[in-house]
Parts: sequence; C-alpha cells; structure tokens
Amino acid sequence: MTSHQIDPASAWQARYGEAAALPLPPVPAALAALLEHRSVRAYTDQPVDDEALQLAIAAAQSASSSSNLQPWSVIAVRDPARRARLAALAGGQRHVAEAPLFLAWVADWSRLRRLGAAQGAATDGIDYLESYTVGAVDTALAAQNAANAFEALGLGIVYIGGMRNHPEQVAAELGLPQDSFVVFGMCVGHPDPARPAEVKPRLAQPAVLHHERYDAAGEAAAVAHYDSLMRRFQQEQQRDDRPWSQVSVQRIGSPGALMGRHRLREALNALGFTLR
Repeated sequence: MTSHQIDPASAWQARYGEAAALPLPPVPAALAALLEHRSVRAYTDQPVDDEALQLAIAAAQSASSSSNLQPWSVIAVRDPARRARLAALAGGQRHVAEAPLFLAWVADWSRLRRLGAAQGAATDGIDYLESYTVGAVDTALAAQNAANAFEALGLGIVYIGGMRNHPEQVAAELGLPQDSFVVFGMCVGHPDPARPAEVKPRLAQPAVLHHERYDAAGEAAAVAHYDSLMRRFQQEQQRDDRPWSQVSVQRIGSPGALMGRHRLREALNALGFTLR
C-alpha cells in the first residue's frame, strides 16, 4: 500500500520472519506494494473514486489472458443494501458490508457464448473443464493486477472466497447470465488507521521453490519454522494461535469444513457449466 521505495531487508523480514539468504537489490516502486501487501478488513467511510476504479480495471485488463479470450467480467457494488446481502451470503463477513466498494470477479463465458450465437457458430468448447479452468485462472490474474493497482494508489483490499459458499444465490443477486460464475469477491477501501492491518508471514521459500525437480526434503523443517512464526504473529494479533499446519489440515478435513463449497460442481452445473 505504498508508492515509494522501501527497505528490502525490512520487507523481507516482515514477510518471512528472518533475513534473506542472499543480498537484496533496491526495491523499485513497482515492487513495493507487492512486498508490503496485507489483507485490509477495516476501512474509513471515504468512497473509492471512479478514477481509481477505472485505473485498476485498466491494470486488470493488462494482465495476461489465455489466447486473448478475456473470459471474465467484474461487477462493482456500491449499494449498501446489496453489499449487506452479499456479506450474509459470504458467511456474515462484515467487511463486505462495510467496504465502500465491493468487486465481484466473474469467470464469464457468456460473452463468447453470445458471440457464437450471433455468428451462428458452435461454442461447445465452453462445456469442458478446460474452459472453466481458463476462466477461473484469467479472472484471478486480472483481479491480482487490480489489487496491485489499488494498493499502489494507497487503497486496501481483501479477497472474499465466501462468494463460493452460495454461488447460485450470489449469481441471482448480481443478475448473472448462464455460463458465468463469481470466483471470488474483493473489498476495496481506504484503510482505517485506527485498525491497521499487518503483513502476514509466509512459508519460507524453500517450501515452495523447487529447482529442476520437485523436492519436499526440507518441507518439515520449513513448516515447523512457519508454525512458530505464525503462532507469534497470531498472538500479537490476539487471534487463534494454534499451529498453522494444524489449522490448515482441519480446513480440508471434511466436506463440512469447506463451508458449503463441497457442492461447487453442482452449483456450477446449475449455472451452465457442464464441466465435461
């Protein structure tokens, strides 16, 4: 959430809880917002202006797109009543209702379906899992570019996966056509200085970066280190300080842990995705 140069050593320390193994070069402004990202859930009442939204969407549309198909759309929601209804569908996440701007990011094949119909051409390829995957990936790439743009402008964001808790109801609320699906939402606003968000640590790079071939030999040590790091972070935030590894495994332990998303295939089928 900055447009100035930052101390790379401090940014690295905040993200990993330890110094970098190799010397770090100066961090240009283009990278500063990336390294300082944090999920912001508390906002002031100041609205997000149309100019910021326009620039963020331009950044989103500058993201890579598979075959330049651009199978995504985004719905900007400012109406407080609609935000409140979406917050309820997302499991009661109050920041969805409180953020001055909420963006619903849509994997949208309906546009190409309409283009095919207008040309009298078949669009059977949309019915395959590959196309759904392309739509979800392109949507995520676009959204992350927008997030980077918002943060570079001094705004804060947080992603809302809870849009997948009740996909059909979300689609109805937003008037989505068939062959479209809200992959996730995004709250956007001016961060509340009275309730600042902190940079959340991440797994050490050896846990995720592999050279030439996949190698999990150092995974246990990296996870143990991260459990310790996250426990301190959670304690500082006065949150649940159980080990990250334990909490993460519990989140995939049963269909019930998925908070309604275990029926995602059924929901996608209802929204027009046959997923062959």
